Amino acid sequence: MNLEQARFNMIEQQIRPWDVLDTTVLELLSVVHREDFVPEAHRAQAFVDTELPLTASRRMLAPKVEARLFQELKVQRHEKVLEIGAATGHIAALLSHKAQRVIALEADAGLAAQAQANLKRAGVMNVTVLNQDGAAGLAAEEPFDAILLSGSVASVPQVLLNQLKVGGRLAAIVGSEPVMRAVMITRVGANDFRTVEMFDTVAGRLPGFAEAPAFSF
Repeated sequence: MNLEQARFNMIEQQIRPWDVLDTTVLELLSVVHREDFVPEAHRAQAFVDTELPLTASRRMLAPKVEARLFQELKVQRHEKVLEIGAATGHIAALLSHKAQRVIALEADAGLAAQAQANLKRAGVMNVTVLNQDGAAGLAAEEPFDAILLSGSVASVPQVLLNQLKVGGRLAAIVGSEPVMRAVMITRVGANDFRTVEMFDTVAGRLPGFAEAPAFSF
């Protein structure tokens, strides 16, 4: 496989048509090699427009979804970012190039170890990977400028929103199949949050988050 041609095709045919037009984001997608964060068994599919299986219950987000969430978060160099659902570390690596510091939580011990190894191999120095559930965030390190949920949840817990700075943003994929939407929630005041729906998609669930209660009659 010609990796550079496959990467170019991914960016031009999948990611750019999904309104990922920020040139700094597109450049990072060329620099941070996605295939280096894909398990060996699926490396040939690293550039395919689909989620990739990581464990029995976890999947790596599709390239265009990763890129769009990353772009819309608009991380700045002075900011501290919390990622929930680090998986194998690819999005954390992207964030590391934009943020001052990234803390990535991963509930699966095996994935957390993979993320640490992948980030070390890539020379990333400003990301800390912690093997822990992310539903409660990380109160010891709050407030955050930005929080990214790298997978879907039924709803965003208020405890996470409360860990944002005023002006801080949280990006997440919310809902249940077949209807999920990527949303951006901005803390505009001490007790005031604004939600903007960005795009429809479907993504694998993050572990540890409560599901919406089922209706009973």
